[in-house]
Amino acid sequence: MKIIYDLEIAKSTLLKRLPLELQEIPLGLKKKITEAFAEELTPQQVVEQIVDEVRSRGDAALFDYTKRLDGVELTSLEIKRGEISQSYTKVSQELVSALNLAAQRIRSFHVNYKHQSWIDFSEGGLGQLIRPLEKVGLYAPGGTACYPSTVLMSAIPAKVAGVKEVTLVTPPGKGGIIPPATLVAADIAQVDRIFSIGGAQAIAALAFGTQSIPQVDKICGPGNIFVQLAKKLVYGIVDIDGIYGPSETIILADETAPPAICAADLLAQAEHDPLASAILITTSPELADKVNREIELQLTKLERQKIAATSLESKGGIIIVTSMEQALELINDYAPEHLSLMVQDAWSYLERIRNAGGIFIGESSPEVIGDYIAGPSHIMPTGGTARFSSPLNVNDFLKITSIAAIDNKTLKAIGGAAATIARAEGLDGHAQAVKVRLPKTKN
Repeated sequence: MKIIYDLEIAKSTLLKRLPLELQEIPLGLKKKITEAFAEELTPQQVVEQIVDEVRSRGDAALFDYTKRLDGVELTSLEIKRGEISQSYTKVSQELVSALNLAAQRIRSFHVNYKHQSWIDFSEGGLGQLIRPLEKVGLYAPGGTACYPSTVLMSAIPAKVAGVKEVTLVTPPGKGGIIPPATLVAADIAQVDRIFSIGGAQAIAALAFGTQSIPQVDKICGPGNIFVQLAKKLVYGIVDIDGIYGPSETIILADETAPPAICAADLLAQAEHDPLASAILITTSPELADKVNREIELQLTKLERQKIAATSLESKGGIIIVTSMEQALELINDYAPEHLSLMVQDAWSYLERIRNAGGIFIGESSPEVIGDYIAGPSHIMPTGGTARFSSPLNVNDFLKITSIAAIDNKTLKAIGGAAATIARAEGLDGHAQAVKVRLPKTKN
């Protein structure tokens, strides 16, 4: 990994943020787009075309794009209950037990989020109705990969919130089959309906509805650039949880941090994706050298060695700072998805960290545990959006309706001020709507 001593160079390279639309896409993906669409298109143009066709042609467009882009010819979209039941026979009991344990911990964590409606009559009948969304669509990446953990991390908070209908979409794998582990996780998480469809076409189907797939109120979940651009495009027709980019992590370490553990954590995030960012910030040049040597040793043992190596070469690195104050400034500016604190007295830094999706404190709290089983959702803000957004949680599946049941006494006390503000805004009708009530009010 590259080692950077100059903070300005670090900010302009490793820590530089680019909007989703401006991020460079691999040459192989550009070639695939040209082959599929018979012309050179940007990802944004691809998504716009797909969304328009799904909106106008429904299921027919879904079948066409799945064949064209995924090389899979589907005959139906919805996964039947019998296939879900059979999926349990195709995975190990060890995995089923692990998924059940994860589900239990995720559910227990999110139950603590739940809010209640309230009305305070002592304040003139003000309050809030807090209700779950009716229909939610969840996207779980798939195709060449399998992410049952993502199903648990998105569906369980929705169910805890009380969402009536949870629909899962996930790309078909080889032979048009969804991995059994994904189906088992969906069943454990009490997903209501599952559809074998992925990419921008899946997002469009959830947003507009098709002959087979129901329209939803909100779409949540991670995915590739086409999925995220599609979510951005349909926002306003439906709600979305956020726009997610490749995985990113920062490890903050001092001279006491174990080099082998730092290296293992960096590699764990780097193997996600060639575009994943794995960064170490440290006050110790000696630790930086030791971590680099450990990475060389551990990298050779990974099955996804090529992906991790590409990620570390293009997006990874080590930044040497002269103080923890410098480090914290870089972290708060970057607003990482994951932040691991591998420093002495780690708890003392917590109040000074303003921007991070998730903070993992100490050697016994690796980000990997957060990815699978700790409890909080692993669907967290990326791309610097931790400055203003949060990990997926129960609140994402709730909506608030304000209540105002003003009594006569309160109206008499505040109505005049409302009329005054209305007249200042040039809205005499508003003022009159208050004025006609005031003579009728009684103590």
